[in-house]
Amino acid sequence: MALRLIDLPEPEPGDSRPGRPLHARAAACLRGGDLAGYRKLFTEAAAVEHAQERYLARRRLIEAGLGAAAGVRPNLLAQLFLAVAEKALEVLEEEAREPLLLNYAGVALYELGALGPARALFEAALRLDQDLPHLRRNLDETGRRARRRSRPALPARVSAALPGAERAAERVAGRARPAEGLTLSLCMIVKDEEEMLPRSLAAVRDVVDELIVVDTGSSDRTVEIAREFGAKVIEREWTGSFADARNASFDAAGGDWIMYLDADEVLVAEDAPLLRELTGRVWREAFYLVETNHTGDIEDGMAVTHNALRVFRNRPEYRFEGRIHEQIAHRLPAGQPERLEPTRVRVEHYGYLGAVRDSKEKSRRNIELLQRQVEEGAATPFLRFNLGSEHAAAGDAPAALREFEAAWKELREDPELASYGYTPSLMGRLVRALRINGRLDDAVGQAEEGLEIFPGYTDLVLEQATAARQRGERDQAAALYERCLEMGDAPSRYSATVGSGSYLALVALAELRAGRGELEEAERLLARCLDAHPGFLGSVLPLATAMLRRGADPDAVVGRVEERVSEVSPSVRFMLGTALYEAGNASAAEEQFRGVLSRQPESDPARLALAEALLSQSRLEDAAALASEVPDGSPLAPAAARTELFGLVAAASPAGEALSRAGARGLPAAELDLLGAWDATSGDGALPPSLPAESAPLLMTMLEALLRIEAFEAFERLVPAVDRVGLGWRSRRELLGSMYLRRGFLESAADEWIAVCQDGAPDGDALVGLAKVAAARGMADDALVFAQEAVTLEPGRPDAAGLMSQLAGAASS
Repeated sequence: MALRLIDLPEPEPGDSRPGRPLHARAAACLRGGDLAGYRKLFTEAAAVEHAQERYLARRRLIEAGLGAAAGVRPNLLAQLFLAVAEKALEVLEEEAREPLLLNYAGVALYELGALGPARALFEAALRLDQDLPHLRRNLDETGRRARRRSRPALPARVSAALPGAERAAERVAGRARPAEGLTLSLCMIVKDEEEMLPRSLAAVRDVVDELIVVDTGSSDRTVEIAREFGAKVIEREWTGSFADARNASFDAAGGDWIMYLDADEVLVAEDAPLLRELTGRVWREAFYLVETNHTGDIEDGMAVTHNALRVFRNRPEYRFEGRIHEQIAHRLPAGQPERLEPTRVRVEHYGYLGAVRDSKEKSRRNIELLQRQVEEGAATPFLRFNLGSEHAAAGDAPAALREFEAAWKELREDPELASYGYTPSLMGRLVRALRINGRLDDAVGQAEEGLEIFPGYTDLVLEQATAARQRGERDQAAALYERCLEMGDAPSRYSATVGSGSYLALVALAELRAGRGELEEAERLLARCLDAHPGFLGSVLPLATAMLRRGADPDAVVGRVEERVSEVSPSVRFMLGTALYEAGNASAAEEQFRGVLSRQPESDPARLALAEALLSQSRLEDAAALASEVPDGSPLAPAAARTELFGLVAAASPAGEALSRAGARGLPAAELDLLGAWDATSGDGALPPSLPAESAPLLMTMLEALLRIEAFEAFERLVPAVDRVGLGWRSRRELLGSMYLRRGFLESAADEWIAVCQDGAPDGDALVGLAKVAAARGMADDALVFAQEAVTLEPGRPDAAGLMSQLAGAASS
C-alpha cells in the first residue's frame, strides 16, 4: 500500500472456528481467500452487546483486512479493499465521529482509486483528531496521486459497487463533526476545605453545567461555601474509602461528561475554553489533563507535572476502586488507546505545598488507610508505590525504600509495565530512595535501568548527578548536570519534576562551581537561571551568597536580584535577608526581614530572623521583645524563647517572666537551667557548681555570639559556665581556643592552647591552634615550627600538612 496506517497489529494465527476471537477467524478467512466469510464476521461483531466491545471487534476486523492486503492474491486485492471500505463505512454510518475508522476507510478507497472520497474522509478525520499518526501524510499522498491522474484497473464487480461506497464516504465525511450541546458535571469530595474550596470552584463554575459536592463531615463553612457557588451538596458519612465517596458524587451527576477535582486543585483560567471544547469529542472516552503539583513551600517554584485522567464519559461502569489513591483507568476500554486523549488543559494542584500538607497531616492519615488495604490482602504494586510515597512524604526513608523495592520487584517482569501511568514515578522515587538511604551505586544502576525503559527521563540523570556529588566525584557530577541541561525537562507523561532539565540542574552546577571557589562562574550560572526562570526562587539565595562572597556591595546584590525576579515577593526578601545576614551584613538583612513582615505580619520565621539580625547589631532588648511575639504554639516557639532570653540576660534586663514562660514554649530543661543560672549572675547570684551537660552546645554558641557583638561584660558573667557543664579539662580549653581564634582574639586563643601544652601533654589540636595563631600574627617561622611538631606527633594530619604547605608557599613568594 502507498499509504501508512495507524501501526496495524500483526495478524494473529488461528483457525476459523466460532470459538476463536473474531479477528483471529478473520485472519484465517483472509489467508484462505474467503472474503465472503470475512464479510459475515462483521454481522457477528455488530451483535456484540457492549458498545465499546462492539466497536473494538469491528475495528480489529477492519485492521485484519488492511493488514492482510500484502498477502492476498492479486485477483482478490481490489475485492478485499472494497470489503474493508464498505464495512468500515457501515460502521461510520452508525457513528461518523470515529477518526481512526475514517482514516481506515479512506485508505481502502485510496487503494481503489476513489481519491476524492478518500480525501474527504482524511479531511474529516483530521477535523476530529489533528494528531492522528500518518493522517497528514496520507492527505499529501492523495494529492500527489490525484495530480498524476492515475486510476487502477478494477474488476467489473468492484467497479459496479464502488460508486455506492463513494457516496457513503461523502455522507459520512459531512457528518463527522464534533458533537454539540453535551454537558459537563464537576464532581468533588470535600471535608473542611473552607480555605481552598472558593478558589477551586470560582475557576470552574462558568465552565461546567453542574457542581456536585460530596461532603464527608466538615465542621467549618465548606458546605455553606459550596452552596453559595450553586453546588448540589450531598452530606455523607465518611466510610474510610475515597472510592466510595467519589462514586457517590458520580452517581449524582447528570452531565454527559464527568470531571473530578479536589478542593486544592484549580483549573487554569485560559484553558477553560479548551476544556469546554472537549465535550464535543464523543469519539473519546476520557481525557488526561496536565496537572502541576506544587511542592515544597509556597512561592519557591518547585513543581512536578504529570498527565492526570480527570474527565470521562458519564457511564455507570466507570467507577473508582480503592480506599485511597483510588483508580478508575482500569475501567476504561481496554485495547483502545484511541479512546483516551492527553490534552493541554492545565490544573494547578496546591495540596502538596509544605504548609498545607503539614496542617492536614495527610501522610499519617494516608499511611493508615493504605496499611489497612495491605492487611485486607490488596498489596498490589500500585498500592506499595503509594504507601512508599506517603512514607517518603512523612520523612521515613527506610520504610519508603522498602515499599518501592517491593513494588518494583513485582512489577519489573510485567511486559506491560511501561504502559502503567505510575511506573515512571515509581522508578524516579525508587532511585531517589536508594540515594537517600546511602545506596549510591544501586541508585546509579537503577537509574540506568530506568532510562532504558523511559528514555528522556531527566529526573533519573539528575539523581545520578546528585549521587556522584555525594561520593565526591565533582567532575562526574558536573558532566551529568550538563547532560540534564542538554536533555531538558522530561515529558509530563513521566510525572517529571519541573526544572530537572533546567533550573534545578543549573543551581546544582553553580553550587559545584562555588564549592571550588569559582565564584564568578557560579554567579554567571545563577544569573542565567534567574533570567530564564524568574519564577523559580531557588536561585535567589545562592546567587546573593555568591555575589557577597565575591565582595559585591549589599545594595548591588539586592538590586541585581530584584531586577531579575518576576516579583519581589516576601520569599525573595527572606532569601536576600538570609544571604546578607550570613555574610555579616546585619543592618541590610534587617531591612529585608522588615519587608517580609510588612507583607506577612504573621510570619514567625521572618520575625525570628529579624530578631537575630537585631542581636547581631547589639540591639538586645529590641530583639528580645520581637522574639516574645512568636506565639507559644508556633513550631518556632522554642527558638524564639531562646532568643528572647539571650537578649534579656545579655542586656542584664529582667527576665523572670520570660523564664517562667520558656518551659511552656518548649525550651529544653537543660537550656532553661543554663539561661536561668546566667540570669542569676546579673544581680548578686553566682553560677551553680554544675550545669547540665546537654547545655554545652548552647553555651558555646552563646559565648561566641557575645564575642561577635562585643558584649564583654555579659561574656565574663557566662564564661565560667564552661567549667560547670561536664566537659573534660582539655576539651574546655580546646573549645575556647578555637572560639577565640575564630573571633580574632588571638592572645586569648594562645593562652588556652599554651595551657593545654603546659598543664598536660601537647596534642595535635593544640599545636595546630598555636600554629594558626602564630600565622595570624605574621610569625611564619613560629607557625611552621608548631605545624611541624603537630605532624611529628600525628603523622599524616591533613590540617597541619596543609598549613605547612601554605606557609612554605608564602615564604617562597
